[in-house]
Amino acid sequence: MRLLDVLLARRRIAPYVRRTPFVRSSWLSDLSGAEVWLKLESTQHSHSFKWRGAFNAVMARLERGTPKPTRLVTASAGNHGRALAAAAETFGLPLTVFTPADAPHVKLAAIARHGAELRADSRDYDEAERRAKAFASETGASFISPYSDADVIAGAATAALEIFEDAADTDLLVVPIGGGGLISGAAAVAKAVSTRCAVVGVEVEVSCAFLMSVRAGKLVEIVPGASLADGLGGNPDPDTITFEPIQRLVDQLVTVSEQDLKDALVGLVTADHVIAEGAGAAAPAAVVGKRINVTGRRVAVFVSGANIDRARLAALLA
Repeated sequence: MRLLDVLLARRRIAPYVRRTPFVRSSWLSDLSGAEVWLKLESTQHSHSFKWRGAFNAVMARLERGTPKPTRLVTASAGNHGRALAAAAETFGLPLTVFTPADAPHVKLAAIARHGAELRADSRDYDEAERRAKAFASETGASFISPYSDADVIAGAATAALEIFEDAADTDLLVVPIGGGGLISGAAAVAKAVSTRCAVVGVEVEVSCAFLMSVRAGKLVEIVPGASLADGLGGNPDPDTITFEPIQRLVDQLVTVSEQDLKDALVGLVTADHVIAEGAGAAAPAAVVGKRINVTGRRVAVFVSGANIDRARLAALLA
């Protein structure tokens, strides 16, 4: 992906996207001995960075118009589906969203509220993705992957562009990894604009497909476990376009435990007054759990989403 693609995406989606805050975390800075700043994509429209890629993907397809999509379909753990439902509603396109049956209610309710056809009955994310791609093949609908899509990646990367505009001296970027779309775009921006910025990707211990794949030198299939970070679980598409940039541009891959996630989520609420979902707290969890050495560095940490069910948040805070 070229930096030009990100700049074009930013211009395209500017009327629909919020420039999110980039704020210092005193708690994480004191804990780690670094200057830790939070990129609060949790405050984006739909409370997730996925909004950026969804709008860019729909608008780019409409601009190209070859052919103009008449129906969209996607698979999602929740946040991408919610964002794509909003984009489809904005531009008057029908959308079908396949999700796991146990996706958070707050995400499913928002997908339905935007008028998308919701099929929330898959066993897990991997099954939802297979069903969505089969639906696209059977009906001619345009499949928009949550991560393996150049327009989705370019849209997500606009968040990283904002980080370097706000803090050009950032020398470490910490990014959560699910399907790899956000980190593919963020790493491409970082390497294009800074010669000194390292990029660290964060997966959860129970579902670390990219860590295992990079070690093997090829995509390998894992058996993902249940995690508080439900948005990061599952295997990437075997044909995903995100594996190559992760291999080439990401300097380090680490995993966080469920306890790291809980500690980060609670700490964000109590110390920074920031609400995050499990996946949204994965990058801060790498700092909390000391999974990376950040001492003395200027660190930008993504808080990628805030769509957590109220009962789960209450239980964690209790």
